[in-house]
Formats: sequence, structure tokens, C-alpha cells
Amino acid sequence: MQQGRPPKLDVRPMQSIGDGVFELKDSDESGWYRMIYLARKNDILFVLDCFEKDSRKTARRDIARAKVRFKRVRQRLMEEQKDAKHKQAK
Repeated sequence: MQQGRPPKLDVRPMQSIGDGVFELKDSDESGWYRMIYLARKNDILFVLDCFEKDSRKTARRDIARAKVRFKRVRQRLMEEQKDAKHKQAK
């Protein structure tokens, strides 16, 4: 995924967290594994959270943590965009 290739595992959109956020899913006999990430923005893949869990359902605390991190990433991207425009104006 870092090199722009599509994921080989199951992916589902996580619109409850935000636009462009996806959950990469895998499992084995001992549990379920998840990575919540923001699709490429400015050629960067932002991992919002990774965790192992005991059930198929994603816990509310994991979703809440990813929402907070998504908000921080969006804020950072907006600040970087403002800074870039400011530098171009000089």
C-alpha cells in the first residue's frame, strides 16, 4: 500500500470515522486484526490505528480513538496547505 498498490486483504470504508477512511481486515484462529487508515493524501498513507481484538465488531473506543486521530491529521493537512499557500504568496 505504501507503494500505491491495492491492499491484498479485505478493506471496508469507515465513513463513521470520516471520508477516505478505511479498515483493513485480517484474522486467524487466535483473533481479528485491524488497521484503520486514511487513504493517500499528498502521497502519504496515514495509519490512524492498529489493533488486535477478540470479536468481529470494532469497539466504540477504537472508533473514537481513530476519529480523534483523523481530526488531527485533517487539521495538520489544512495547516500545511495554508503554509504552502502563504509561502507561494511571498
